[in-house]
Amino acid sequence: MSAPGHVLVVGASASGLSTAEALRRKGYQNRLTVLGAEPHLPYDRPPLSKQVLAGLWSPERVQLRQPAALSTLDAEFLLDDPATRLDVAERAVHTASGRVLTADVVVVATGLRPRVLPGQAGLRGVHVLRTLDDALALRSALLSCSRLVVVGDGVLGAEIAATARGMGVAVTLAGPQPAPLAAQLGPLAAGLLGELHAENGVDLRLGAAVTGLTERDGDVTGVCLADGETLPADLVVVALGAAPVTEWLADSGLTLDNGLVCDSRCRAAEGVYGVGDVARWHHETLDTVLRLENRTNAVEQAGVVAGNILGEDRPYTPVPYFWTDQFDAKVHVHGIPRADAEVSIVEGSTADRRFVATYHRDGAVVGVLGWNMPKQARLRRRELVANSALVEGKP
Repeated sequence: MSAPGHVLVVGASASGLSTAEALRRKGYQNRLTVLGAEPHLPYDRPPLSKQVLAGLWSPERVQLRQPAALSTLDAEFLLDDPATRLDVAERAVHTASGRVLTADVVVVATGLRPRVLPGQAGLRGVHVLRTLDDALALRSALLSCSRLVVVGDGVLGAEIAATARGMGVAVTLAGPQPAPLAAQLGPLAAGLLGELHAENGVDLRLGAAVTGLTERDGDVTGVCLADGETLPADLVVVALGAAPVTEWLADSGLTLDNGLVCDSRCRAAEGVYGVGDVARWHHETLDTVLRLENRTNAVEQAGVVAGNILGEDRPYTPVPYFWTDQFDAKVHVHGIPRADAEVSIVEGSTADRRFVATYHRDGAVVGVLGWNMPKQARLRRRELVANSALVEGKP
């Protein structure tokens, strides 16, 4: 198989940059273009809700590569120009500025867009956190905030709440789950995370869905809960998850279902691949369709996509993994630790808040969680079910 003459990566994100870098690393020497919707060169998103929001890192520090390093890629970066349409037959990407970019292979790496609440648009004092600009705007608002309400009890919402409390802001965390990250971690670890937030002064209002916002003269004043309570706020962050950015593919003929649907090689159609948060692909070892939203997946999947573009024909079969830092807790999760699984503490203790837990279903280990024990948790990942295959298939 000959190398394609031109590869166009749509999305100047971690996954987009990693795809470009992996192509060059694997010997691809032809034309390479990276199209980005934002004006910034590729940057890292995990620090936005922590180091950048807290003011510990400057915006420059989250750049994934310095301009000098990017120049060695010999890739053309076209920034601040979102993709608006894809003609799959011609492999032509149309952009907001009127460009039409044609390529032999198109890699879709357009990531996610934050979900919003009804009535959120146009209200002053309501923020989301997805981009670098979002993080900087939210930090500026936090410096003069008297009462923050974070809407959303998942990873991002809990991280924002922890960072804001570390800045001395009064914080309320609202969401429908019984504890932060309950769906991802199960009741034991999520309960400990709730205790940690409460001990650090976060006002937890969990167990009731958020139904809307209140306002006065265009300024947000509160958050309405399904149980009838209204939480006062002069600043609100909506962290209700995010949706894959696939609107520009609506007329492409590609299969769109909670992301760009791909086969086990991360291929959506001949000459079209998906990578990162936007891609929903068939995991052969687990025999299911997955879409993973984390930095590790973005890099690992990019390596497989680059290889398949160049003819390697490899399925992508990672061990799912994510991590979160909140207050003094560093939580690392391998596998899929479903909330209904049985949990065993296999190292350390919950009392010390330093432990490794394994998650069991039908007698088999399906997930491993490390709380301030990242190395020990990584060693335990080999116990995951079907995991000899998963670990061997890890790119």
